[in-house]
Amino acid sequence: MNRSFRLGPARKWHFLAAALGSAFLLFLALPGYFGWWPLLFIALVPLLTAALYLPPLRSGCMGLFAGLVCNILVLHWIVVVLGRYGGLPPWLSVSAMVLLALYMGLYLALFCFLLSLLAGRYWQKERSVTALVWTAPVLWVGLEYLRSVLFSGFPWLDLGYGLHSQPVLIQAADLGGHHLLSFALVLANGLVVSVIDRQRSAIHWNISMERRVLLMACCFLVFVFGYSVVRYRVMPSFFRQSLLAEISVIQGNVAQDEKWLPEKKEKTVAVYEQLSQGVLREKTTELVVWPESALPFYPQKDPLAQRVADMVRAENVYLLTGAPTYSVTPSAEEKTVEYFNSALLIDPAGVVIGSYAKQHLVPYGEYVPLRKYMPFLAPLVESVGDFTAGVSSQPLAMGNHLKLGVLICFESIFPQIARDEVASGANLLVNLTNDAWYGRTSAPYQSMAMSVFRAVETKRSLVRAANTGISAFVDPAGNVLEKTDIFTAEALSAQVPVLEKNTVFVRSGHLFGTACLAFTPALLLFRKRQV
Repeated sequence: MNRSFRLGPARKWHFLAAALGSAFLLFLALPGYFGWWPLLFIALVPLLTAALYLPPLRSGCMGLFAGLVCNILVLHWIVVVLGRYGGLPPWLSVSAMVLLALYMGLYLALFCFLLSLLAGRYWQKERSVTALVWTAPVLWVGLEYLRSVLFSGFPWLDLGYGLHSQPVLIQAADLGGHHLLSFALVLANGLVVSVIDRQRSAIHWNISMERRVLLMACCFLVFVFGYSVVRYRVMPSFFRQSLLAEISVIQGNVAQDEKWLPEKKEKTVAVYEQLSQGVLREKTTELVVWPESALPFYPQKDPLAQRVADMVRAENVYLLTGAPTYSVTPSAEEKTVEYFNSALLIDPAGVVIGSYAKQHLVPYGEYVPLRKYMPFLAPLVESVGDFTAGVSSQPLAMGNHLKLGVLICFESIFPQIARDEVASGANLLVNLTNDAWYGRTSAPYQSMAMSVFRAVETKRSLVRAANTGISAFVDPAGNVLEKTDIFTAEALSAQVPVLEKNTVFVRSGHLFGTACLAFTPALLLFRKRQV
């Protein structure tokens, strides 16, 4: 039976409430101010239920509204970044944040549109709910992956990241990455919708077949979370058999609006020196880690670089520090100078033995696309320059037993970068970042939450050094061993296990999101044949 739904005023308010309900539930569930992770298993229920009945265009509009509201709540820190530190006026900062939230909301709009088109009841009121249960997670993860690569990518706070505080539930990330956890959460929400839907009095579809399909969904969830529980319990046995590395991280808490002033750079070096010497007097540390741009000068030409080398030599320790660098390429006409956001590895002799250049730069933060057409955005990069992206994922070798895979700043939210470094031989991940830009907002906590998954996916310990926090040590099972508060000057030390074996995610599981995106056209083709 075909039926076209006509929505009265009360019905329209019902779907508006569904959009707002899912938006606020997601905000409460995701990392930041609340992080009430159990809500992740029901947060999408209002949205999925509404998409089940709405025609595609109206469903898409509902998704856009929900996405806009949710992302404004999640990404409000953009106003601080652009306004306080980027130098933009309030009206422009707020406008940019709303535009970014709108862009992020477009993915939720497309999700709801496609879900209604492929699994909705707008054209058949007795259609089985099982189509929605399995279609929803495929679409969701496919669009999550698309968002991570389109327009340079911005995969901020994908759904699976909401489980970061529950390591016992997220070990399956070493099979299919955080996208596999997103898939499982959307599938769980779909199952809740199916349970509610089955309470209707008049159901005419094949009940036996539906039970089998829903049972398959239950089995999938049992596998994902059952695997996670078992994997978590056996991880300590791997730790006991592994080498342990004693590492110290230094959180200098240098004010963002001061660190790049020429008259303050010596004071900045002194802060990191004193904190490092203090912890080295108490701990037998083999590696000290300073955060992104801890050296606010070019070490190739600044005499302060010698002071850092002298300290390293005196303490007989390796140092990994963030610093800007440059390279000069002579040509027949003129020299070409390129600038990089780098990490430098200095050995106990005070010699730079390796460097890594950040591969994934921040648009409008480290470079300005189409700068000549948007000159009003120039203040965003005045303090850091216009950087060139690095191209190498090779780890930095520290002696014979440690190979450091470096992630600078928000590279930690891109699983592919960490995966490439581990595939190239890295047995320890190090995230150097400067989260001072975010101020006292939810962003530092969100950034930290996403970093946890890089450790779990690759089964590598992750060391995180942040200028103003959060600095932390994360073991390969996702346990946060030590961490700092934000906006404090601290030095932390910990022993972290060094594992060598590559996970399924490193070998092939990183393609899970790609597979979901590739499967979406097949769903559309199948639907066309059925209509």
